[in-house]
This record gives sequence, C-alpha cells and structure tokens, in this order.
Amino acid sequence: MIYGVAAAVVVVLTVGIAALRRVSLPRRVSLEGIEDDEVVEAYDRLNRWPQFRLLRSIVIRELRRHHPEGVLVDIGCGPGYLLARIATAFPHLSLVGVDIAREMLSRAAGNMARRALESRATFREGDIERLPLDECSVDFVVSTLSLHHWAQPEQALAEIERVLKPGAQFIIFDVRRDSPRLLYLIIRFAQRWILPAALRRIDEPTGSFRAAYTPRELQAMISTTPFEEWRVQPGLFWTFVWGRKGAPT
Repeated sequence: MIYGVAAAVVVVLTVGIAALRRVSLPRRVSLEGIEDDEVVEAYDRLNRWPQFRLLRSIVIRELRRHHPEGVLVDIGCGPGYLLARIATAFPHLSLVGVDIAREMLSRAAGNMARRALESRATFREGDIERLPLDECSVDFVVSTLSLHHWAQPEQALAEIERVLKPGAQFIIFDVRRDSPRLLYLIIRFAQRWILPAALRRIDEPTGSFRAAYTPRELQAMISTTPFEEWRVQPGLFWTFVWGRKGAPT
C-alpha cells in the first residue's frame, strides 16, 4: 500500500513538473489585421471573459507604477476594453485608440459609448509602422497582446520612439512563446472545444503564443532601438517591456 501511494506521488510529481516545464518552439509568424466580422465579434466576446479582465487588471497595476500623465495612446486597442479601464482608473488622461482594423475601432467606440466614456477617447485607424500621430506628441504609449503580430517590430519600436515626447514612456504587454507546457495544453483544448469557431479558423489563441517572443528575444530586439532606458520583465506566461525616451541632446 505504502509503495503504491509513493509510486502514485512520484507519477503525479513527474507529470506536474513536465507540464510546468517551459516549451522551446521555433517562432511561427502571425501577421496583424482583422477584417472578418465574425472574428471581430469573437474577439469582442473573448475580451469579456474573466480571464481577460484579469489580464487587464495586471496591465492597469503595472501602468499605475509609472504614473502616466497627459496623452496616452493604446496601439492595437482592439475592442476598447483596456481603454475603458484606463479611462476609469486615470480620469485625468487624454486617450487615443489606434488599430489597423476599422471594424475593431467601430467596436471600441461603441463599447466606450455604452459605458458613457465616449468623450474620453478618440480613435484613429493606422499601422504601427506608420502611426497616425505627430512627432513628439504623446506622453505614454501602451500596447497589449499586439507585438507578436508586428511584421517589423524594430521599425514599430522606432515609430513609438518617434511619437513619444522626450522623457515619455511606453509599456508593451504580450504573451511569451516559452510558456509552460500546461498552458499550451489548456489553450489548445479551449481552442478546439470552447472558443468560438471563428477563432479556431484563424488558429487563435495558439497562433499568438507561437508567434510571440521570449524575454531573451525581446531583450535583443529592444537593444537595437533608439531607447537607452528600458526593461524587460518576464511573467508566468507574459512579458512586460518598459522604456523611456531620452531627452534631446
């Protein structure tokens, strides 16, 4: 009996350790752009789930650490739920939402209006590599769950640097490809059996995890940009990248 229990414990521990071990996978590109109405609706629905509310809370908590002021731009704002949280948490900010998909911007504007927050944000259609913003016009940039879609992330980061004022900051929040194996098992199960069919059709969210960067890759990436002050902060299955634009010389 004792040996049987001990063997069972060893099996459980072995399986648990294997499940929590981080995976090592080659990156698989997943480009940005959502034009399908069914996909837009699926993303909107997904963003209302408690798991995504929790992720937004993590972003808000990190944002509070950096005391944003002035004009804050959310790049890849999607259906606007994070902007709504920011509007509530930081009522003194002027907010701008930027997304490449016109349908997402329409959904974001509607979601803000339903919360009586329509006066708090403006929306602009644009590509991360050619932001519809003037040089040195922004006090803070936020981007969540979008970096892995950027075709040329170094160019995108240079564009963020262009629009930031001297001394202004940015935060990028994204999933990490080297997440625990257990998480991959969970999201694959959810994608196949729980999530809307429109997301299965575009291989999401598995595709986003496979397209994401590891913290080490992000460190190498950011080191090639104009930012001299920056930090990569790994989490359980996510990574924050923070940076500040230097003062003019």
